[in-house]
Amino acid sequence: MDMIKRLGEICNIVSGGTPSRTQTKFWENGNIPWIKIGDIKSKYVNEANEHITQEGLDGSSAKLLQKGTILYTIFATLGEVGILTIEACTNQAIAGITIKNQEEVLPDYLYYYLKSKKAHINEIGRGVAQNNINMSILRGLNVPLPSVQNQQKIAEILDMISNLIVKHKQQLEKLDELIKARFVEMFGDPFVNEKKWDVKKISEVVTEVRYGTSKPAVDGGKYPYLRMNNITDDGELDLNNLKYIDITDEEIEKCIVHKGDILFNRTNSIELVGKTAMYNLDEKMVIAGYIIRVRLKSCLLPEVLTQYMNLKPLKILLRSVAKGAVNQANINAQEFQNIEIYVPNIDLQNEFVSFKNHVDKSKVVVQKALDEAQLLFDSKMQEYFG
Repeated sequence: MDMIKRLGEICNIVSGGTPSRTQTKFWENGNIPWIKIGDIKSKYVNEANEHITQEGLDGSSAKLLQKGTILYTIFATLGEVGILTIEACTNQAIAGITIKNQEEVLPDYLYYYLKSKKAHINEIGRGVAQNNINMSILRGLNVPLPSVQNQQKIAEILDMISNLIVKHKQQLEKLDELIKARFVEMFGDPFVNEKKWDVKKISEVVTEVRYGTSKPAVDGGKYPYLRMNNITDDGELDLNNLKYIDITDEEIEKCIVHKGDILFNRTNSIELVGKTAMYNLDEKMVIAGYIIRVRLKSCLLPEVLTQYMNLKPLKILLRSVAKGAVNQANINAQEFQNIEIYVPNIDLQNEFVSFKNHVDKSKVVVQKALDEAQLLFDSKMQEYFG
């Protein structure tokens, strides 16, 4: 039977801190990496978007963490894990965990153990505005400790599967980039319009623009309910965490989506407002009020408008158009329809759609391999950590 020890017994755990933003000497020309939650993107953390000065470190509760320190998020986004490959500080949303005796606990093994606790930590996290856990909860986690040899074997197996997952994700990203590059090659820059296409406002190429319903989801509802989290930032549908809703026959046509409809996320955080996807399923679903349903005239194909709206220059434009509120930004139907778009000839549009469909077939194959690798990873994590 594996030995079990509390995390606080085998590790030193400290929280981070934020130097005062009003003190420019704490930030200006700083060269000490200062890690935030968004900087923890993979197993190894090797860079930061912000830096502080030595005065900022000395004049605040921030602490300089050494290479090999495990980072663990304890506020807002809970349970994200990374291993520092540089010396760095963190903000107070991230705890720094250093192993007392690496002849007893291997960092890679502890990384995966902590990663396995994400769902548990999110269940017990508490807070009025944003979830958090205190340091005593973190120190009290029970860590199973097999022999170091077994820890090494577990970490190697999980590393192998993780690397496979990363590889498949990179393949999907490259295929997405291929589609984007082909779009610009065929149709040109959206703002330069060097190919001299007709330019029209979206209002001129639509037959209908309609908001979804504000009714809440219900258990056992008749229709799947698409909400803003079901649209990804790169224009795909994500049907994980799908909820359901009941709608009367009189209301259904006002908020149901059909294959070929455009879905525009009108309200979200400033980084995510304006997410756009084409609904490409045969099943009928209902959209929530934060989504606008758009139907197009025959002069513009939905795949073309969706790709246009997901170009980086358009993302920047949407953020400039959006009106801000507390933690939210909004683009209403009229503002959306005022956006200008070039309208290439229909034969070229069809050529692009044919190309995209071909690449999408490759994406399906890669996605299947990714799903299988993720399933294997989850199974092994359950086997090792329960």
